[in-house]
Amino acid sequence: MNEDIPLARREAIAARLAQGQPVVATALAIEYDISEDAIRRDLRALAAQGRCRRVYGGALPIAPGSAPMAARLDEGRAQKAALARAAVPLIEPGELLFLDSGSTNLALVELLPEDRDLTVATNSIDIAAAVLRRSDLQLIVIGGTVDHMVGGCIDASAVQAVAQFAFDRCFLGACALSPKTGVGAASVADATFKRAALAASRNSVALATADKFAAHAPYRVAPIKAIGHVVVEYDVSDAQCASLSKAGTSVVKAERPDSE
Repeated sequence: MNEDIPLARREAIAARLAQGQPVVATALAIEYDISEDAIRRDLRALAAQGRCRRVYGGALPIAPGSAPMAARLDEGRAQKAALARAAVPLIEPGELLFLDSGSTNLALVELLPEDRDLTVATNSIDIAAAVLRRSDLQLIVIGGTVDHMVGGCIDASAVQAVAQFAFDRCFLGACALSPKTGVGAASVADATFKRAALAASRNSVALATADKFAAHAPYRVAPIKAIGHVVVEYDVSDAQCASLSKAGTSVVKAERPDSE
């Protein structure tokens, strides 16, 4: 058997998904003249790589911002660090912070000031590990079943746990962000968890990389006016900033990333 044939087929399917096209297993089986089981194996492999989302009968494209957490950690490090630096002045001494699971919020951990007696609560495995490496920060882990895509706990037990807190400041993760539709999430469970975290917080901040403004997320978390501050990249247009301000939030612009 030629091993290159299934690999080439899998890459062709992945290319369609990358272009935003959903795929149906039965149709692909007919097109390639192979069994549906073979197509399902292809889709399982692509889903394991974070290149699609399996659904009954086929697969859907991965929306921007909804790739698995592990796949996002190395993307745009300089831009995320710039956003984190811009957010640090918002933090007051002695605050109890909640850092929602997300690679941009992860960048904030190493920049948190050492002299502010901060406590960090998080539902993220990666963020918890980063906080644990800092002896000057107190860590609270919001537990539950870990969601592979989110990289943290967002199940019913996590929702119940986060509702028991009174956070001083919540750094909310956003799969999509828009002045009109607000903050969006890629799954209903993540949206439910984010709403609970937001409700448990006195202040809220969203760090928004440029791709969040072009992304679409199917589940609405909150309107923009529910977010106290939105931190945006240095090159976001004045018109976009004005739209966010008009929608009811305070806009903070990051500096140009060090790598540029």
